Amino acid sequence: MAQDIVPIELGLPQGDVVTLWAPRWREDGEEWEAFLGHEDDLYAFPDAAHLAAFVRTTSEHDLSDHPAWHLVPALSVAELMPDEDHQFDLVGVPELVAEEPDTWTVGELADIVGIVRALADVCELDEVHEVLNSADGFAVLEQGTFPFTGRDGERLWTDMAETISERWDEVLDALDSVVTVPDVDETALEKSAEELAAFHAEAAEAEEAADGEDIEPVDTAETEAEAAPVGFWGEVGIDPIKIITGGSEYYTLRCYLDDEPVFLGSEGKIGVATSARGLAKLLATTDLTDNDLTEVSTWDEVAIKATDGSLEITVDADNTYVLEGLGDDLGDGVDAVDPVQLDLAVELLTDAADWAGDESVAEALNQSESLGWLVSFILAPDPTRLAPSPPFADEAAKWNKLVQDLQDRLTER
Repeated sequence: MAQDIVPIELGLPQGDVVTLWAPRWREDGEEWEAFLGHEDDLYAFPDAAHLAAFVRTTSEHDLSDHPAWHLVPALSVAELMPDEDHQFDLVGVPELVAEEPDTWTVGELADIVGIVRALADVCELDEVHEVLNSADGFAVLEQGTFPFTGRDGERLWTDMAETISERWDEVLDALDSVVTVPDVDETALEKSAEELAAFHAEAAEAEEAADGEDIEPVDTAETEAEAAPVGFWGEVGIDPIKIITGGSEYYTLRCYLDDEPVFLGSEGKIGVATSARGLAKLLATTDLTDNDLTEVSTWDEVAIKATDGSLEITVDADNTYVLEGLGDDLGDGVDAVDPVQLDLAVELLTDAADWAGDESVAEALNQSESLGWLVSFILAPDPTRLAPSPPFADEAAKWNKLVQDLQDRLTER
């Protein structure tokens, strides 16, 4: 199955450069991954104009056989500019790892290490793999902040930080050794440079226009009223949620602490009831002292209302997750799937797995995997991307496995 070809920016000692990356795709029963280059050279360019001039005029490179390559020469310069999610500051890694391992730091470092591993695989840079295999922390970055909590987690982060301090230059030197800036056609470059200049000019004009717009007077009282949480659950920052799967409805609670999901339950098991009234009774009559939500400062308010019988369970539409039938829809193809339903289902599966420290969902929904590629195409349709092609039986089976794993987490109390 074909995958995207993605513009990326690499922050290297020689400066910021742009190139193209083809994440893993499957073709003729084999998996492939590639970067724009040729033989032992990784092609990189000072800006998107040079990249555009090259891809429009040169056909001899490692991506020419990619199933989606025919789309690339027709892309505009703006479309060949890497977005924020594909800008990797490799030079800044030692400074990054000096920070506390919060969600953003770990996430950014995971993205950088992921692209470095891919570069090392494709360019056969054994010295890079040696560095990344010399500290255990590199291998668990995709799991988020969970592995770096507690005393053992602190030690894991410190060991990785020390390795980066001592050996990251080896990684940068290895990558620098394969980077080549190829010659580009001057006529094509002149045209693409004009496109880039026009794009920047339009962006600047749009920014100036936005800055010059009249600012309407703000009704402070009205704004505060709109921003204020509505109802008890909004005030305590905990949400009742409903999960429809396996022919049943389940009710439970979830919140976010420092942007990390926390469910009613512990050790990867989510406490649920089969009705809103049942959940209220569960909260009133069951010993929940080992429940992870006790970490929330407002939990006692929930417990008090549950005990005195005044707690009402109401679930908002955006906290209702309908997993029922999605596997069959995915098997039927892109047009059969409700993207809103799928987006919510992905949110729930991801939240539950992250809370439980289970990386199987992140792995299965990675865009380098066939299921992740199908899901991402449905949630973020793009006419420049090569559409997934049926059959989707394997993808539907993998999705159903994720849903079954979630169902196995649900424990009626």
